[in-house]
Amino acid sequence: MGEASTTDKSARTTAQIEADITRTRTQLAATLDELAVRVHPTTITAQVKAKAVATVEEKAGRAYVAASGLVEQARAQFVDEKGQPRKERIVPAALVGVGLVLLVASARKRRKG
Repeated sequence: MGEASTTDKSARTTAQIEADITRTRTQLAATLDELAVRVHPTTITAQVKAKAVATVEEKAGRAYVAASGLVEQARAQFVDEKGQPRKERIVPAALVGVGLVLLVASARKRRKG
């Protein structure tokens, strides 16, 4: 069996061997070109940028969905099933908000004065 393949290879003509070498050189050149493109700084920069953009967009999307859910939950606390405002909840919340603003303003005034 080994002799047959050796015989087949030795029976190849010079033209066949040169054609094999040319084909191998062409394949090697294509592989080297592809590697050069892959390791080129511009290619690497573009890949890193694309990954960063994708990560930011994914996180922004998740944050938007989470914020939308929180806004909807907060809205549900101040609006009834018909969409009418719940005054019994809005007034106390507004008073707490005004109180916090006054407290912060008072604290800043003390620091300056």
